[in-house]
Order: sequence, then C-alpha cells, then structure tokens
Amino acid sequence: MGLLDGKTAIVTGAARGIGKAIALKFASEGANIAFTDLVIDENAKNTEKEIEAFGVKAKGYASNAANFEDTANVVAQIVKDFGRVDILVNNAGITRDGLMMRMSEQQWDMVINVNLKSAFNFIHAITPVMMKQKTGSIINMASVVGVSGNAGQCNYSASKAGMIGLAKSIAKELGSRGVRANAIAPGFIITDMTAALTEEVRAEWAKQIPLRRGGTPDDVANVATFLASDLSSYVTGQVIHCCGGMNM
Repeated sequence: MGLLDGKTAIVTGAARGIGKAIALKFASEGANIAFTDLVIDENAKNTEKEIEAFGVKAKGYASNAANFEDTANVVAQIVKDFGRVDILVNNAGITRDGLMMRMSEQQWDMVINVNLKSAFNFIHAITPVMMKQKTGSIINMASVVGVSGNAGQCNYSASKAGMIGLAKSIAKELGSRGVRANAIAPGFIITDMTAALTEEVRAEWAKQIPLRRGGTPDDVANVATFLASDLSSYVTGQVIHCCGGMNM
C-alpha cells in the first residue's frame, strides 16, 4: 500500500528537475499523475514512461501555465481524463536574475507570470473540483529567498513570497471544505540549473548550510509527499523549509 494509492495529482512543470522528482515519488506511492509543461517533447514523453513504470496512469499535457484560459482548458481535460484531482503541485517556475536598477519590465513580468500567476490560474481552475470532493491538497513551490530575499533576484523573491501568501490565504478560504494548502521553501537544490555553477561557488554555498550539502530533488519530493498524503491531514497554511538549515 502506497501513501497516495487511488489519488490523482497534477504537477506543473514536471518534465525535469524538482517537478519530475515529485511526479516520480508520487507515482511510487500509488498516485496517478497528470503533469504539465510548456511543450510535451521527447523529454516529457520519457518522463511519462518513467511514471507509468510504477503501474499508475500518467499523461503529459502541453500548457502555458501563465495563461488563464489555457490553464482552465487543461484542468477541465485532466478532470475528464482522470475523473478527479486530489493533489495540485504548483511547481512551474523560471528565473530572470538581475539587479533592480538593471531589471527590465519584461524580466519582472515574465517571472511573476510564470511563477505566481500560474499558481493562481491552476488554483482557480481546481477549486470547484476540490470543493465538490470536499478534499484536496494544494502545494505551492516557494523558496527560501521568498522568505529571506536575495540581491539580484527581486522578481524571483517577490514571486516566491507571493506563493507563500497565496497558500496561506487559500488555506483559510478552503479549510472548511476539507481542502489544505501549504508551501515548500527549498534552499540550494542540486538541479541542472545549479549544476552549471562552478565547484567553487557550490562549495561556498555548502559552507552556509548547517548540513554542509546541497539538497536533491528527492529531498523536496519527500516533503511534497508528506504534504500530499493523509499523514499531513491536520497541516495547512504552513511553509516547510527544505534547506538543510540554511534558513531558520
């Protein structure tokens, strides 16, 4: 028996990285997986096959998560294909770093739209479904910089702080209907994005972390599994830091 047997999860931006790790972990615990990405390319198709290898149903959907109408249509199709949705993980995200005085309006708008508006779009579309079911777990992927801020990442930090406020507000709005909402704030996680950094930079990062190492996508996926499962049935409106103690 898996922790998520019989449940269906939507994971946005799940063709790679943290999103993919969450989708695979959920599948290993028995959940059927609907995942979205901007395009369903060969990489996404391979992710679909990896998920299906756990004996669950899986389907990737091409979706611009930042587009309100596109998201509503995709969620409607997922509900039609899977019958229900028990878990929503708002993971889609990008970075366009730069100091405020040099940041363009386009860099700001792009990050806010992809990282924060996408979560609004998906929550807005899934709320009637979860309210009708009287159950559901919404997980927003935030970041430690959404709590502490970070020079050169005003747009990203603002979007991730927004994800935290959004989760807390939804927790208050939907708690009486049995729907929970929480946020995960990852720290320095070793992904394709951070792998591009030099060994020196990564070593400096590790010095700032009490556990003296970067996290893995699986570390984040384990926290997401707890929040998605009935183990956290009395946990809502919370931010769980998955950062090796970098933020306390």
